[in-house]
Amino acid sequence: MKVTYVYHSGFIVELESATLLFDYYKGELKKLDPQKPLYVFSSHNHYDHFNKGILSLIKSYPNISFILSSDIKTSLEENDTLRSLSDDVKQRIHFIKPNEEKLFLHGKAVTSTTDFSNERFLKVKTLESTDEGVAFSISIDGKEIFHAGDLHWWTWEGETKQEYKNMTDRFFKEVAKISKIPIDLAFLPVDPRQEDRFYWGFDHYMRTCDIKHAFPMHFWDDFSLITRFMNMDDSKDYISKIMNIERDGQTFIIEE
Repeated sequence: MKVTYVYHSGFIVELESATLLFDYYKGELKKLDPQKPLYVFSSHNHYDHFNKGILSLIKSYPNISFILSSDIKTSLEENDTLRSLSDDVKQRIHFIKPNEEKLFLHGKAVTSTTDFSNERFLKVKTLESTDEGVAFSISIDGKEIFHAGDLHWWTWEGETKQEYKNMTDRFFKEVAKISKIPIDLAFLPVDPRQEDRFYWGFDHYMRTCDIKHAFPMHFWDDFSLITRFMNMDDSKDYISKIMNIERDGQTFIIEE
């Protein structure tokens, strides 16, 4: 597998049978294999996770599918964007709700594997975010890939005890849903705005789930945050699993 960090929470994952693009909103997109199915995921409507410009990728990638959180549909309807799209683009968009599952084959949605043999499917299940939209749990090519979106432990100095409890309970409940799944790649938030709590969510994922390779994201250009985290005692139990992102466009080769 080849993983490229684009920007913020945006990543490209290149697999044998397909390419996955997550939460792109800006940054340089390298040229991809136009013959492979390209699955474009957007976890929610926040500007730093979704850019409607991704829909124009259909011009370069004929085997494209868009798997978008259902809250994006509301936004596209409100500003009339959805109605103005071509039929071809509309047919490629698949909106998905929290706690929903969808199945795809060769870039097209299918309802069952029954009528196919020896085929490679993409299966996506969603979790409910603790902010907006969904997190994606994906099975493809025998690999398990998790992109958290904004499913994170959003706890802050100055919040009330009840606010802290509500957030903690919600976050722990969602993460528990993937705790028994061996995850090959995980893309997990760290956020400098939380000050000393910036890594709490990442740490909980790593201590609760079976993750082989963990990519920090959502760090708002502050690459030093990753170095700081990797130098902390809190990460020493799983430091070898943290992928040290140092620049936009950085590519990682993940051995099979």
